[in-house]
Amino acid sequence: MSSETIKSNFYYSFQMGFGGGGYALSYPLVEALAVRLDECVERYHFIRAEDQLQSLCLADLGVDLIHEKGFHQMDLRGDVSGFLSAHPTDPLLSVHHFGSVEPLFPGMDRHGSVIHIMKAANVDQSRMLQQSICHVRARNWTFSVSWGYAAHIYENIFPRSRLKLPIETFRPWLQGRPPVYMFNTRPVSLDPCEAPHWFFFDSIEQETERVVTSYTRKFPRNMTSSCSLSGNISADPLASIRVFSPKTPKQGRKVECCDVEYEGADLANIRLRDCRRDEIIAW
Repeated sequence: MSSETIKSNFYYSFQMGFGGGGYALSYPLVEALAVRLDECVERYHFIRAEDQLQSLCLADLGVDLIHEKGFHQMDLRGDVSGFLSAHPTDPLLSVHHFGSVEPLFPGMDRHGSVIHIMKAANVDQSRMLQQSICHVRARNWTFSVSWGYAAHIYENIFPRSRLKLPIETFRPWLQGRPPVYMFNTRPVSLDPCEAPHWFFFDSIEQETERVVTSYTRKFPRNMTSSCSLSGNISADPLASIRVFSPKTPKQGRKVECCDVEYEGADLANIRLRDCRRDEIIAW
């Protein structure tokens, strides 16, 4: 995968990851590359960057890399929680530039954040950061779960087409005039009908046929009112969310749907499941 920002790709390459972005090669391709690598290095002796040299050598072998959205160069700065909470359906493969962004979890340092998120990744790599969205229509709420990382509650009904866009909590690696990113975003909002309640991954348990991840509220939303569209039914009382997922790995790039169980206490339970035929994740 190339950079998340247009300017970085313009300076380096739109075609491949660089500076740690990551790429994967098949064994047959590596074998073919190894045979012709020396002559390729001589041909491009003026190229200093190894990743750029690699892409040129592959191109001359007649191979073009396919963009894999699970590789993250992370050419971003600041708070990347909005970015990680709306991961594409591709499996998560790598995340780079940890030293240039804030810790992934509130109240932790960078090292502690990496150790913490790996607790989930070590149990179910297939669902890591995968987004599932479900609704509580009686309260006009929407739940969005980024498995193993974060969960959001919106006091409004939103379709997946909107919530799959990252909240722009982050800044670009290089400042410049918009458009900045290689993807669409949605702005941070102070509107109680738009701003989510944030919950972050806290713990994980393995049971016989399922995995239970828990997400806790780390800070209040600090809104002066609730969303009038939800009948002013505030989600402030919720302190934690439990997500029940199957023990079996998630298959391919298929989105999982979910159901919410909430009886008015400080805890909501969410159960991930296969989407039903013709099921719509919207109002």
